[in-house]
Amino acid sequence: MPSNSTTRFSNRVENYVKYRPGYPEEIVSWLQTHYKFPASKVIADIGSGTGISATLFLKNRYTVFGVEPNAPMREMSEQLLKNHPGFKAINGTAEATTIPGQSVDAVVAGQAFHWFDAGKAKAEFLRILKPGGLVILIWNERLTNSSFEKEYDQLIVNHSKDYVQVDHRNINTENIRAFFHPQNCHLQIFPNQQVFDFEGLKGRLLSSSYMPAEGEDGYKAVTDALRALFNKYNKGGLITIHYDTKLYSGVFKK
Repeated sequence: MPSNSTTRFSNRVENYVKYRPGYPEEIVSWLQTHYKFPASKVIADIGSGTGISATLFLKNRYTVFGVEPNAPMREMSEQLLKNHPGFKAINGTAEATTIPGQSVDAVVAGQAFHWFDAGKAKAEFLRILKPGGLVILIWNERLTNSSFEKEYDQLIVNHSKDYVQVDHRNINTENIRAFFHPQNCHLQIFPNQQVFDFEGLKGRLLSSSYMPAEGEDGYKAVTDALRALFNKYNKGGLITIHYDTKLYSGVFKK
């Protein structure tokens, strides 16, 4: 795990809030259908960031403890979710949440599990979960099906600092199943997308920690390349990024 994994998003908070994709509403109804998971349950959202995954559950009346080690992102979640009485932000990590033992019904990690020390996180999840609790891992996996999406992905590879090393796609289904072992996990996939004008597309790109931020070396080169790509493929001033939202879930036991 990169040594700066808890601080690397500190200068991305504004773009993260504005341009990162949310998660499909269908996730909650699917969990409610397939597990005994009513809105009275308590969730620990690990690596909660600015509150994207927490919002999904708060809107459906769950109680959410947002565990986030990055101070700017945690403070932004407190600001954005201040009208949700069921939300509490906690300064902690996946490996040391500070949450009392056997106190939550589910652990959620949205776009975060690939930053964890899996062995230590598993021990911590087992500690804080009530018996028979759920673990729910969610990723928006950006697709590379269209010509634009293929070239956009190559642009990221060409201009990023460490994309290949930190890409969440380095974590595959085999890794996830090993994390849940000896219990089983279920993979459910939901379609998702974002539609952007150029400023939105730029914000989405720069919300990623592996891209050069404004003022850093390489910023002008990547934004110029992005402008050329947008000009090539936009339709009516808009471009679409498609995702598979992958939901891994299962009961967690020793």
